[in-house]
Amino acid sequence: MIRHALPLAAGVAICAAGVPHAPARAASDLYQAAAIVTGEAEAERARGFARCLEDVLVKVSGDPRLLGDARVTTLAARAADFVTEFHYQDRMRTVPQTHEQGTRDRPFDLFVTFDEARIDAALLSVGSAPWTSPRPHLAVLLGIADATTRYVLAVDGERGEGQRQSLAAAAAKRGLPIVLPRSHDLAADGVTYDVLVKSERAPIESAAKDAGGEVALVGTLVWNEAMPGWTADWHLSQQGKDVHWRASDTSFDDAFRHAVEGAEQILSNNGTPR
Repeated sequence: MIRHALPLAAGVAICAAGVPHAPARAASDLYQAAAIVTGEAEAERARGFARCLEDVLVKVSGDPRLLGDARVTTLAARAADFVTEFHYQDRMRTVPQTHEQGTRDRPFDLFVTFDEARIDAALLSVGSAPWTSPRPHLAVLLGIADATTRYVLAVDGERGEGQRQSLAAAAAKRGLPIVLPRSHDLAADGVTYDVLVKSERAPIESAAKDAGGEVALVGTLVWNEAMPGWTADWHLSQQGKDVHWRASDTSFDDAFRHAVEGAEQILSNNGTPR
């Protein structure tokens, strides 16, 4: 029986360097997801369930290759079979409602909780498996070059608020804890945009450690006016192997999604990103 539930958190904050980590993500959180739907009708709810199921399968396994997989699409057609609880939240709840305005066309956040055992079994049925080992805190060291300046993204920096929010949303969606360095520590460790471009190991490792990270994800995000769009280059070292991947002509939202999914794919031993 599907029950209505309290809403799950819509995102996670990025931890500051020197601040103790938040408690480890509960396993049950990995089996929750949210989608934006229009109204509360059954057909729209079914579409929301399907999107949430795909997100949860990726989040629990750490394998973004499941996105768009035909076998996952088949499972998503009966996503309600995996749901234990759901809850709506009106995205326009602070906007006064007019007499002509009903709930059918209003946007809602649909929060969904899935049955853990059924999700685990579903992953096995598509040739995947839950990622059960502890998820390391990922220190993101990112150099940004926009039309006017170059800087390193910091949790307390004057620039990059939109990027911080986008990165936090991408990490929350995929269940990967991330941390950003403080400006003071970046300066003390000698980490600049050029250091990140050159992948200078010593300052990068020091900055990642100072930020409280267990693994460093190093990247550059460069604005190209001719496209126009961003080019993102990412680098992660794991178990003695260096992995590089790139996204071109993209928004920074998509660049961060690609970064988080790539890092998670590597850390969960599900291959390497493309």
